[in-house]
Amino acid sequence: MKREEYEVIKSKALELFDQANIILTEEEKGNLEVADFGLGKVEDTGLQLITYVNTLQVCAKELALLPYQTCPEHKHPKRDFDDGKEETFRCRFGKVYLYVEGEAPGSLSAQPPQGDEEYYTVFNEIVLKPGEQYTIYPNTLHWFKAGEEGAIVSEFSTRSTDESDIFTDPRIKRMPEIV
Repeated sequence: MKREEYEVIKSKALELFDQANIILTEEEKGNLEVADFGLGKVEDTGLQLITYVNTLQVCAKELALLPYQTCPEHKHPKRDFDDGKEETFRCRFGKVYLYVEGEAPGSLSAQPPQGDEEYYTVFNEIVLKPGEQYTIYPNTLHWFKAGEEGAIVSEFSTRSTDESDIFTDPRIKRMPEIV
C-alpha cells in the first residue's frame, strides 16, 4: 500500500472513532494500523485497528471498518501456548455482519467482496448492533463486514498473534507493507 493511500484510510478510520465517541490518545492515533491484506483494495477488503494492550494473557483492540469494508475469512489456530485465540467482539458503532461456522440463513444480509467469493466458506450470520457482542472460540473460521455507515468493534481476547492467523484466501498477507 502506498503511504498516501494509508494516510487517507487512516484519516477515515479516525473520523469513525470520532463519530463513535471513542477517545484516543495521540499515541494511539499514531499507532493505528491499516491492514490491506496485500490485496490492493483496502476500502473493499481491509481493517483498521488500534491495540491498547497485548500481553501473554490478554489483548484489547478497537477495530474500525469503513462502510461495507470486509475483514476476510480466517481462523486463530492452536498455538504452542494455548488452543488458539478466543475473542469477543462488541459493536460500539454502526452495524457488523459477522459470519462464523454453522448453519447459514436463507439469505445473507451482507455478501463477500465481489470477485473473491470463492474464499468465503462460512455463512452462519450474526448481526451486531451497538451494545451487542459475540464470542468467537479458537480455531473457528469467521469473517465480518460493516454496514452502510461503517462500524467500530471493541475486541477483547486472549493473547493476539495476528501473524499466525490462517486465511482461507492464500493471497492474503496479514502484515501490511507500506511503501
